[in-house]
Amino acid sequence: MQPHNSISPSQSSDARSEGLSGVGSAFWRALVSQLHPRMLFALLLPFLIMLVGALLLLWLGLGPLTDWLNAQLSQSTMLIAANDWMLSMGLFSLAGLKAWLVPFVVVIVLLPISGILGLTVAAIFVMPMVVTHVSRQHFPGLALQGQHSLVVSVWNAVWVSTVFVLGWLLTLPFWLFPPLGLLISLLWWTFAFSRIMRIDAIVEHATTQERSLLIKRNSTGFWSIGMVCAVMNLIPPAWIFLPVFSGLVYTYYGLAALQRLRAETTLDM
Repeated sequence: MQPHNSISPSQSSDARSEGLSGVGSAFWRALVSQLHPRMLFALLLPFLIMLVGALLLLWLGLGPLTDWLNAQLSQSTMLIAANDWMLSMGLFSLAGLKAWLVPFVVVIVLLPISGILGLTVAAIFVMPMVVTHVSRQHFPGLALQGQHSLVVSVWNAVWVSTVFVLGWLLTLPFWLFPPLGLLISLLWWTFAFSRIMRIDAIVEHATTQERSLLIKRNSTGFWSIGMVCAVMNLIPPAWIFLPVFSGLVYTYYGLAALQRLRAETTLDM
């Protein structure tokens, strides 16, 4: 007989995907829970952090970034040649190009950085409140078996946010071709939501071995939730509630998957 809640060898090697099972239910349950007074209150912290972060970034970075972009545009041989050609054709000049290009670049550089800051704050400080609320309401019998959950959460949020910011900056040239820029935005935000929230949803309850198996078996579901959240992130009003709402969705999905896994373990005893 195997110890209670241990992972059997057959389960450890069983990497079958659960596909999209439970994704729709997780979104519906998250929507209902989002209307709970405690979860409405939880919206404040990440939103305020994101707002203050955006204002600080604009205050500290707007001037230097605008000056640098203006200098780069003025010194670019390709843009100067394009400017001469546009003037010869009676079109707008480089000054007209800079009038809209510089503010556009500033926005797509600074706003995502403030957004990932809000998501990181939600993951570290708000997700414990979300997980406690969901587990008490809907998973009261699910034992807390995670270890060093705060350390794991902080480390995960920091490395994902760092990769996101560096990757976002490196792929900025794709925004010269708007369809590619939009696609890159969706991919990076899908990465951020999935990689941050899937860990925080289960880190307090699941053992290290259970986390590894859950992520392996439910990869499609975790990434699908991230993609839906990334699409919602394109709508500015969603920025207010998305850090907490995405946490609710991932928590419902992750804890339900963990509950199924432990039920399988019990049956194998």
